[in-house]
Amino acid sequence: MAKITILGGSGFAGGWIAREAAARGHEVTTVSRSTPAELPEGVRVQLGSVLDGPTLTEALDGAEVVVGALAPRGDMEGKVADAYADVAARLEGSDVRFLIVGGFGSLKDANGERIVNTDGFAPEYRPESLELLAALERVSALEVDWTYISPAGIFGGFVPDQTRRGEYRSGGDRAIFDADGQSTISGPDFALAVVDEIEADAHRRQHISFAY
Repeated sequence: MAKITILGGSGFAGGWIAREAAARGHEVTTVSRSTPAELPEGVRVQLGSVLDGPTLTEALDGAEVVVGALAPRGDMEGKVADAYADVAARLEGSDVRFLIVGGFGSLKDANGERIVNTDGFAPEYRPESLELLAALERVSALEVDWTYISPAGIFGGFVPDQTRRGEYRSGGDRAIFDADGQSTISGPDFALAVVDEIEADAHRRQHISFAY
């Protein structure tokens, strides 16, 4: 079993990943500024900000896998790319894997254009998506075992149906749509896919995506 540190473990994606990883017997530490309301059994919480050097040093110590699940909003707006670049720089030259939960906008459409740059992308989400795309560009330039993972277009706590189907489709950096033209995935199934990737160790230094 792996020693996994999740940055942003009190958020939507990070919380589901922590639950899934702990349920499979992995040793999980989450880093957040507040204790999650529902703490999965067996998960250790380290309180603090990833922007604090000593906190980050302690969080990374002994980790075999680091999962970045930070949201570039609130007081983290404009700071996530810097934070991930710092993490990657600290991991350079090691065997530690660094998985980043990115954004749907970082994926490419059928024409090969980044979705965040297309006219149909909702402008209110563009700053967030561009921040996560910047994280991909900065981390991928360093010598670290990164994997950048984009969820489906409809993903997050705002989605009422968070049913675990126990299934998902995986792809590369092109968006995945179902037969109805929808791109969706629930929190628990996204977490299932992420932990599957951690265990399979199949896509180092690649941009991948998960959707139904």
